[in-house]
Amino acid sequence: MPRGDKSSYTSKQKRQAEHIEEGYEKRGVRKGEAERRAWATVNAETGGGKRSGSGRGKKMSTASSRRGGRIGGRAAAARPAAARKASAARAAATRKRSATRTAAARKTSASRTAAARKMSTSRSAAARKTTASRSAAHRKSMTSRRTAARKATASRPAATRKASHSRSTAQRKASARKAAATRKRRA
Repeated sequence: MPRGDKSSYTSKQKRQAEHIEEGYEKRGVRKGEAERRAWATVNAETGGGKRSGSGRGKKMSTASSRRGGRIGGRAAAARPAAARKASAARAAATRKRSATRTAAARKTSASRTAAARKMSTSRSAAARKTTASRSAAHRKSMTSRRTAARKATASRPAATRKASHSRSTAQRKASARKAAATRKRRA
């Protein structure tokens, strides 16, 4: 891997370096030096490239970021009160906008949920009604079938009815004998 190659760094590390570099440039450090310092900071914090095959598993240290933050904090404190106040006002306006959007989104979501619940309730009521009518129709048809079967059986002569019954009994006995013989062979 040639010197200066960044292929073993993750996209997060690259973003961090870019952000740090921008911070240095804002403070007046020239581009090449800013880039060098940015990558040195990323290496110090993350322990080098974290991409697969580049020896991952090193602990992160945020000491450099903490130090940079402290320096930035001092710089912010050194700004005139009017500039700080203007920034605070902008931030408050942004928070207010976000809160309004969030509340509107929640309200919309709640109304959608209520409408969906109402719709599903009406659907389930309709489904219950349909199921009830189907089951009633099914019961009615089953009853009429049973009645027809009884009438047909009653209309046959008694001797035929008995013969059909004894025939099924004979079949049952034969299959029982077969099963017993099979069990005997297996034992």
